[in-house]
Amino acid sequence: MLFFSFILGLVMGSFLNVCIYRLPEGKSIIFPPSHCPYCQHKIKWYDNIPLLSFILLRGRCRYCHKPISWQYPLVEFISGLLTLFAYQKWGISLNTLFYLIFLYALIVVSFIDLKWQIIPDVISLPGILLGLTASFFLPLSFKDAFLGVLLGGGILFLVAYGYYLLTKKEGMGGGDIKLLAMIGAFLGWQAIPLVLFIASLTGSITGIIWLIATGKGRYCPIPFGPFLTLGAICVLFYPQLLHLFIFKP
Repeated sequence: MLFFSFILGLVMGSFLNVCIYRLPEGKSIIFPPSHCPYCQHKIKWYDNIPLLSFILLRGRCRYCHKPISWQYPLVEFISGLLTLFAYQKWGISLNTLFYLIFLYALIVVSFIDLKWQIIPDVISLPGILLGLTASFFLPLSFKDAFLGVLLGGGILFLVAYGYYLLTKKEGMGGGDIKLLAMIGAFLGWQAIPLVLFIASLTGSITGIIWLIATGKGRYCPIPFGPFLTLGAICVLFYPQLLHLFIFKP
């Protein structure tokens, strides 16, 4: 079952790659079938096996020999690992189903944010509703989930608005606000401070290293979504960390 859960995650990761590539451009995630973005050649099933096809093709399209982005195997591998971890923690249950949908949504928004610096409402807004609905089945009350939406979205809204008043510049997009609201819906209001702490700490360290390495100015935009995702994953799999903030998991 551990092996099967990892394989299932790889297959889902292949689908998540389609969402990452097509959603920002407003394209259908179903039609047309997978094809090379350079030569538009339809990808055969044997060239679309998660991880394995990338290795066998040596990272290049079979037809035009253009390089295949490392994003594809990376997303598949991350999806496989998180699916495996979810099965190990919750087994075959409704918890696993809801949390996997949550994790897959986080993967998609993170990679879209990295490339486009946007977080599509088509994922975060339905995610909020799903999180509130899931609270009736998860070990989380609807009240805590609802307060998580208000606190998660409210904190970042106040931070973004305050930054704008001080600098007259937008420092944070509305997508981050909705993403943290979605995270609050699934994890509850108690998780928001720790998610923000982990995201801010890792984001600051990464930003400093990036600015030093590239020599770009301090106003170079750095997407915050992936760091919110990291914080959410840490709290989801290790709720005991909440004790550090004196909140009950």
